[in-house]
Amino acid sequence: MTQGALSIQRHFAGLPDPRRRHGQLHRLLDVIAIALCAVIAGSNTWQEVETFARHRRDWLARFLALPNGVPSHDTFERVFDRLDPLALQRCLLSWLASACGTLGAGHIAIDGKTARRSGSPARGIAALHLVSAWATEHSLTLGQVATEEKSNEIAAIPRLLELLDLEGALVTIDAMGCQTAIAAGIVAGKGDYVLTVKANQQHLHEDVVSCLCAAMDDEVDRRETHEYEEEKGHGRIERRCITILRDPEGVRGRERWANLKVVGSCYAERTAGGKTSEEIRFFIGSRDMTAKEYGEVIRGHWQIENGLHWSLDVTFREDDSRVQKRNGGTNFSLLRKVALSLLKRHPSENSINRKRYAAALDTSFLEEILTSSNKLGDV
Repeated sequence: MTQGALSIQRHFAGLPDPRRRHGQLHRLLDVIAIALCAVIAGSNTWQEVETFARHRRDWLARFLALPNGVPSHDTFERVFDRLDPLALQRCLLSWLASACGTLGAGHIAIDGKTARRSGSPARGIAALHLVSAWATEHSLTLGQVATEEKSNEIAAIPRLLELLDLEGALVTIDAMGCQTAIAAGIVAGKGDYVLTVKANQQHLHEDVVSCLCAAMDDEVDRRETHEYEEEKGHGRIERRCITILRDPEGVRGRERWANLKVVGSCYAERTAGGKTSEEIRFFIGSRDMTAKEYGEVIRGHWQIENGLHWSLDVTFREDDSRVQKRNGGTNFSLLRKVALSLLKRHPSENSINRKRYAAALDTSFLEEILTSSNKLGDV
């Protein structure tokens, strides 16, 4: 790889090795580096990771020690199941952040996703559900936390927020995350929030609707709106109207919502095939922005669905994953997300799937994926 100050060894130096010293055949860094390269190059299972390593052993030996050849798929599985997911995440995302340079605070979308085939009802194993943070402007994964057994995203989101640098960031979360404690945590981290409001916060939902209706009926309408229309192709048309109300009056328990400054609505009308559908969503926000800016952020939130979750399912086949062990499944998902971030940041206009295929065929292209963002340094 290219020479430079940013070395993967430096970022992984403090990662605890969960294995006993006796009988270790492979360096921990070798195992992790091979797995990441393999996932970039199209591997979706531990067996495929091993296959990649065996076919690319000579290339891997250029920058890895490989004192006893390449690990077996059982070794990859055992190591990643024993690695502490948070410890691995700190190292891997630290390296990724250095690779991509200083990006600055921006829009962070938070949402959850289930790897549907990772569970086993017969054995009483629930499918793995991960809550992820995604930097929408940069297509970059920022962190993930698995929900606990018999728990949900409400408990996982605060743990994820603790891992993130929120200063100056704008965090968007769907209705599950519309909780006073979560809003307070974001503000405490010196960030701002936009939270979707639904019936799970009954009084808040009622009050947001009432505030917007009352403002419309006032002699001086204090609401601000922004409308736009977009042609989606094949005759599909989407119209949106964003309405916001600053400093709303009449929100019960408003003091419990940290820095609440704005309530608003997003009305969407979609026409396709001669049929029209309508939807309206409500939200609250802590940042003083225009209706247009709120509309851009709300629309940008769904990049975590289209840019992250869709790619994980369609290109990386995450929904087909049968990894049932919690640490192993969590760590493999992190490898997918880091690989996806690197693939998205490569300047080629090819699809993610074609980039993975090219990386499998051509190690020079794989090296470009690993180094094109910002001179990663010696792997």
